[in-house]
Amino acid sequence: MPEARHTFPPSDDLHGDTPSGAGWLPHGFQLAPHSHPEGQLVYAAAGALATTTDRGTWVAPANRVTWTPPGFRHSHRFYGETDVRLIAIPAERCGDLVAHPSVFAVDPLLREVLLALTDRPETRPGAHDRLCAVIIDELTKIPEESLHLPEPRDDRLQKVTDLLHENPARSSTLHELGRIAGASERTLSRLFHAELSMSFHRWRTVLRVQHGLIHLTDGRSVTETAALCGWLNPTSFIEAFTEVVGQTPGRYQAQHGLAGSR
Repeated sequence: MPEARHTFPPSDDLHGDTPSGAGWLPHGFQLAPHSHPEGQLVYAAAGALATTTDRGTWVAPANRVTWTPPGFRHSHRFYGETDVRLIAIPAERCGDLVAHPSVFAVDPLLREVLLALTDRPETRPGAHDRLCAVIIDELTKIPEESLHLPEPRDDRLQKVTDLLHENPARSSTLHELGRIAGASERTLSRLFHAELSMSFHRWRTVLRVQHGLIHLTDGRSVTETAALCGWLNPTSFIEAFTEVVGQTPGRYQAQHGLAGSR
């Protein structure tokens, strides 16, 4: 752990009381539901984080940054030893950004600005404002790349998703899950599309990829991660992970200096 940075206290520094900040959090650290009067960007320069609101869960590995607009109640969970970077965006400057929680890809320019802004909390106000303006400008041009897992309202559908949350590797078919939830396969399929805007297969794939990111961040191998998340072979996992995340799991680990191998 670099000496230049500290371990965040369990509360104060994470609630957006300062415009920016940086620090380390241990694996598994959780921040209880809360909200901010300003917008907030959270970037894991190392490690990964999950942000949960009543609209679902977003997972951000080290090549993405999470965005939470003012007033949205949310919680965080951190995976791996996480190098956390926090930037508060004043409410009056949030109008150019999307009005819902999201995750954006971090290109080299955006990464350097995020690091510069949080590595130097003593940055002069004018310089700080200019760096924030660069971040906002970049985020208005970069497409959303959310590893977003929406959550259902229907009780029957919630029973199904709860079972899969408990065990993402569960291989039950939608018909089998429907017998437990008290709904037909056809009804559940319709509910997945109507409430979550995705198929059962897609929802379960995103869930498994989210958990795959967490296992990879924890240093597990690609082969072990594939098995833990329910894929029958590493190739299927690699294909699904690459399609959702935009890079192979091996490249993700290598890029971020994580242990693990095929």
